[in-house]
Amino acid sequence: MRFVTMTAALSLAAWLWLLLGHGFFWRTDVRLPRHAAGPRHWPDVAIVVPARDEAAVLPDSLPSLLAQDYPGEATIVLVDDGSTDGTAALAHALARRHGGLPLTVTSPGDPEPGWTGKLWALRHGIAHARTAGPREPGFLLLTDADIAHEPDSLRHLTAAACTQDLDLVSQMARLRVVTGWERLVVPAFVYFFAQLYPFRRINRPGSRTAAAAGGCVLLRTSAAAKAGVPECIRDAVIDDVSLARAVQRSGGRIWLGLADRVDSVRPYPGLGELWRMVSRSAYTQLRHSPLLLAGTVAGLVLVYLVPPAAALLGLAAGRPATAWAGGLAWLVMAGTYLPMLRYYRQPSWLAPLLPLTAFLYLLMTVDSAVQHHRGRGAAWKGRTYSRRPGGPVGPPDVRPAPETGHGEA
Repeated sequence: MRFVTMTAALSLAAWLWLLLGHGFFWRTDVRLPRHAAGPRHWPDVAIVVPARDEAAVLPDSLPSLLAQDYPGEATIVLVDDGSTDGTAALAHALARRHGGLPLTVTSPGDPEPGWTGKLWALRHGIAHARTAGPREPGFLLLTDADIAHEPDSLRHLTAAACTQDLDLVSQMARLRVVTGWERLVVPAFVYFFAQLYPFRRINRPGSRTAAAAGGCVLLRTSAAAKAGVPECIRDAVIDDVSLARAVQRSGGRIWLGLADRVDSVRPYPGLGELWRMVSRSAYTQLRHSPLLLAGTVAGLVLVYLVPPAAALLGLAAGRPATAWAGGLAWLVMAGTYLPMLRYYRQPSWLAPLLPLTAFLYLLMTVDSAVQHHRGRGAAWKGRTYSRRPGGPVGPPDVRPAPETGHGEA
């Protein structure tokens, strides 16, 4: 029991540091101003949407982009990345039905070796956006096909970038939380992301911490050219963090916060879908390092699993010191999780269950490593990416798909 007590005390010390010394990662007040003043002259913006087999979610997302109330000129480029479910035709139909911003639907063909599918699509969409109009757009809004925007979303993103002289403004979209599994796993997903990349540290001038949320990224076009994106990150599986790092390294200013006007409409109704969402890139985040994997597992056990185990063991064995150390660590843990639960409008009784969720994430991370070593790697929509030792991502394993063509609506 002495070892358990010492471990519980170490866990409590870790939680006190996380509470006060880790960028206040647990707070949820890093958001765009609700009534920010806009620039005198609104820049042109091109909205680039990579889409691969997104017919199921497009009716809930694309109309929200078409309906953007933006004072300047804005256009939409939807890049149909080899879809086989009629994504391109549906996009045209939605544009005819809803009207609004002009929409172009185009297709880049299969990715060249060394490119991930999404970044290949973004490359094509950005190149089209920069050359199709009479002048190059000042900003690019890179947003996923499952992301719905409130009508004033683009206005607020651009106002923040212009008034604060930011080169990249990104918002972590509010993910869908409907089913029991979504309630248990999804808020923790954003909580863990913020713990890994504290928003306040990212947004501090001169910071070395960089990250973005790929579902909603407003990027200054000149900053993209200066950073050499997306070419310089063409093999990145975790493309949003790589994008932010590239912009930051080139001298650009970046900002990341939680969204009030941006929502993901993609459902993850069961544990299987959530498991695949996390495991497909978890080991990539650890740079495919067994040493980092072992350290991550040990850290999750110490920080998240030891507190409830020590509290319960201490009570059962009549060891007050063990119970107090474990109980206080568990209490601090749950307290830091409450703001995220409130942000997702979830009940407070979920907070003490965070150790259970952390255990699930531990298993997902280990499974990600197992799948990688089995040669399955990161997978998405029929493509699997594998990293050769010491080299870039190998060519994706892609099921043949018919050409979708391109055109305008």
